[in-house]
Amino acid sequence: MESGFIPVVWPEDVIPPEAVNCTKCELHCQRSRIIWGEGNPDAPIIIILDNPGAREDREGNPFVCGTRQALQLAAHISGLKMEDLYITYILKCRPLRKYNKEKARNTCMEHLKNQIQKQKPKLAFCMGNTAVQWFFDNMQAEVKNLRGIWHKIGNIPTCVTYHPLAVRRRPNLFQHFLNDWELLSQRFFDMNKDLHKP
Repeated sequence: MESGFIPVVWPEDVIPPEAVNCTKCELHCQRSRIIWGEGNPDAPIIIILDNPGAREDREGNPFVCGTRQALQLAAHISGLKMEDLYITYILKCRPLRKYNKEKARNTCMEHLKNQIQKQKPKLAFCMGNTAVQWFFDNMQAEVKNLRGIWHKIGNIPTCVTYHPLAVRRRPNLFQHFLNDWELLSQRFFDMNKDLHKP
């Protein structure tokens, strides 16, 4: 682990009233709860993953799963802080068994679109093929072909990277993962410089 870095549980966002009891897809039958997002809801950067991972151990104690450990480490190395970032998902519930993936994601994309419209992030960072395919509305999209450059999705400058769990399973991807975070942080810091020009 990087010196001086300790992963922590980031605060979860409040679920909006219209989504608290959402039953629009079958995941409501298997979820323990809805996860709307975490980090800073007013952050300039929105990070989009496919679905939430485990958040509590068997005793119900909160812990930082592997996805969030890898993500927080890369953010730390690239100079970004929790205040700069908001993490959310295509699916707002953690799937526990088989489900109709297309129907669930089609349904949940409406939540994500409303979320983005309300929060108005300046930059988006999409992680993993599934999240990229749904956010880009292109089921053939692949991270390996899209990473390293900026794209415009719904007027939001967007870059992509591998899913943090893929990076943990395949350490050879870690440098690519960091390079993508560097692309994001460079744009973010350049953007802030421009805002503070006299």
